[in-house]
Amino acid sequence: MSKPGQAAGAVPVLRADGPLLVFGGPYSNLEATEALLDEAARRGIPPARMLCTGDVVAYCADAVAVTEQMMRSGIAVVMGNCEQNLGTGADDCGCGFAEGTACDLLSRAWYAHATRSLAPAHRAWMRALPRRIDIDIAGLRLAAIHGGAAGGPGAINRFLFASAPEGTLAAELAATGADGVIAGHCGIPFTRVLARGVWHNAGAIGMPANDGTARVWCSLITPLDERRLRIEHVALRYDHARSAARMRAAGLPEGYAAALASGLWPSCDVLPPAERARRGQPLDPPAVTWSASGAAMGAAMGAAMGAADAPRLAG
Repeated sequence: MSKPGQAAGAVPVLRADGPLLVFGGPYSNLEATEALLDEAARRGIPPARMLCTGDVVAYCADAVAVTEQMMRSGIAVVMGNCEQNLGTGADDCGCGFAEGTACDLLSRAWYAHATRSLAPAHRAWMRALPRRIDIDIAGLRLAAIHGGAAGGPGAINRFLFASAPEGTLAAELAATGADGVIAGHCGIPFTRVLARGVWHNAGAIGMPANDGTARVWCSLITPLDERRLRIEHVALRYDHARSAARMRAAGLPEGYAAALASGLWPSCDVLPPAERARRGQPLDPPAVTWSASGAAMGAAMGAAMGAADAPRLAG
């Protein structure tokens, strides 16, 4: 990251001279977070080349333990809507769920649990997180954000899925002024190569991707040569049974506890029709090699999803 003392309000910059490990949504899932950190260490990827796209705290039981892990890790973290609202003491998670929907109702329980658990020091850390981090890699500038970019701070909880119209993603990318975007929030991994740029979402490590498997997702972005990258979605397995048991012991909603094993979200309220239709279909997003010209030289990922198991996060 850029050094302390940078101009107030300046976007921090992470300079990656090797593979960058990207993950979103730890969601208070201690077991998944520990598994990710162990695998990063085994691969020799230091915290200085890791990026979290936000929502450190959400559905699972261990809000304090996961927050403290991230606080001491040295990993760059983008502010998510959960950090924004927990940090300021807001009444709800600010997730963007329509009022009265199943997602909205379920969120009230885990948000109350997190609110009771977190201390002032945790909230202060959350408030201080940047809303954007720029990644300088292979001569390219990628803007890491949580939700959307267009429209200012209110875009933090914008859901942008693989099926979004090209024009929608292009407008969001243009609002950043960057070569590409690394985003979070939606919980399902995908990469879209656009006419001018790339939109990448690593998915979440704290909750499965609604694909009928217990796997959770992160990604590797590897610099190849000048203005050319390889983007690989990778799946991670962990002790989800232990995490679910901790949720049940804490009295958290059964729907999310069961989802850790079933891989199926308890509600699809936020999903567009294309993503709803793919519920329960195991993801197999191929790697893509992308250059700043906008041409995909590997597999065009777009909304591509298949039935075979994806590679695990392994060396």
